[in-house]
Amino acid sequence: MEHADRHGASPAADARAPQTTGQQHPLGIYFRIWALLFVLSAASYMVDFFHVEGMLRWSLIVVFMLLKAGLIVAVFMHMLWERLALVYAIVVPPLLLVTLVGIGALEADYTFLSRGVFFAPASQPAAATH
Repeated sequence: MEHADRHGASPAADARAPQTTGQQHPLGIYFRIWALLFVLSAASYMVDFFHVEGMLRWSLIVVFMLLKAGLIVAVFMHMLWERLALVYAIVVPPLLLVTLVGIGALEADYTFLSRGVFFAPASQPAAATH
């Protein structure tokens, strides 16, 4: 005799039931996002190729970069439903890398400015008059 759980279904019936857990992300959306990223990258390179100058150049580059950043965020939005450990494994290393590069850039500026102060040519004393 099979033991029924509190809802009245037997364990054997649960074993035969199809698994409905899990989520399958459609790959088509990723391919479309990658294609849009490619098009936006090509457009930002074309700004330089066609020698666009002035504020138009920088405004176009900023717009393309913001659109690319928005698309990248959209691709990674599915991480909200992932386990927290997986999110940390994907997000933390690039954040640490960017932090270390930023610290290195600050240190490079400090070193460059310090060399300018300490290795600057000494001022010549005024020539003594006879």
